Amino acid sequence: MKPKEKEIKKSYRAPIGPIHIALEEPVYFKLDLQGETVKGVDILSGFVHRGMEALVLRRNYLQNMIITERTCSLCSNNHPFTYILAVEKIADITPPPRAQYLRVIADEIKRAASHLINISLQAHLIGFHSLMTQTMETREILQDIKETIWGNRMDLSANTIGGVKYDLDQERQKYLIKKLTQIRKPLKRVLNIFKTNSMVRLRTEGVGVIPKEDGLRLGIVGPCARGSGINNDIRDINPYAAYPDLDFEVVLEHGCDVRSRTLVRVREVYQAINLVEQCLKKLPDGPVRTPNLPRINEGEGVARTEAPRGELFYYVKSNGSDKPERIKWRVPTYMHWEALTVAMPGNKLADTAVIFNSIDPCISCTER
Repeated sequence: MKPKEKEIKKSYRAPIGPIHIALEEPVYFKLDLQGETVKGVDILSGFVHRGMEALVLRRNYLQNMIITERTCSLCSNNHPFTYILAVEKIADITPPPRAQYLRVIADEIKRAASHLINISLQAHLIGFHSLMTQTMETREILQDIKETIWGNRMDLSANTIGGVKYDLDQERQKYLIKKLTQIRKPLKRVLNIFKTNSMVRLRTEGVGVIPKEDGLRLGIVGPCARGSGINNDIRDINPYAAYPDLDFEVVLEHGCDVRSRTLVRVREVYQAINLVEQCLKKLPDGPVRTPNLPRINEGEGVARTEAPRGELFYYVKSNGSDKPERIKWRVPTYMHWEALTVAMPGNKLADTAVIFNSIDPCISCTER
């Protein structure tokens, strides 16, 4: 018999996207492969550019609250929230204490809902469809909360310049506490599965590693950073709204992989529930917004908040008219593109979708 010839692993380039079953939104990957192993990745985007930074210069400050909210549906609360914080700095406005707590409640409900949809997609991509269904059913409780309190399942329109647009009476506070209590039990099962299930660990543990030193070098943010042991939670290092008065611990994992980033998100849903409950207990009496329409003087303002995906930064420049002279915002996913060039090489082609989802990408935010 002839000796077996050594298997030669061919090198080739495989395109994925911009439309692909594993992608939530349009993005184009060019993967350099050797056999089934990824050796390099090149990412092209810009397929859904909408020119929003030009559009906001044609609208007044109040109209731009609606436009910025349309940047992204999953983190739609944080875009107008951060924009409003920057405008309030220019106008030297301090919202009433009650409004500060109501802002945090809306923020944390959106964070929990955003995290749960990413966790559900992760379960879908690793082939655990019963876990996906269970997670989405848990998220539906939050969707019911949003529809009942704010009248919409996605865009809440909770904030306005000088305060908030909504209030919580005693009946709605009781409703909110009841619904949040319902989430704890199914969420505990989801956390236990991601911690202990052998199939889940096989598909996520040691996959898509972003070492802490690379995370610091690349400036990654949000759960991606905290999954690599980096504390850059804006609520902690630069607190805003009612966060200085609330007690919470930054969620950190140190595995630097897909599993760690997912565990951060699951644990942060718990944290979001606790923060909302704290807000309801400490909710002060008083108005929910400043009494008069603000005058936006000439000046510049910057603000940053902790969106579900990480630090969201807004810059606003006013020339004293009713329309801004310039608005610029930087979103979390922007930094994570480069992190994929660290996370993907060395992994199998079949893991690329799982790794990509683990950064919780938002193409509509990034390209806007």
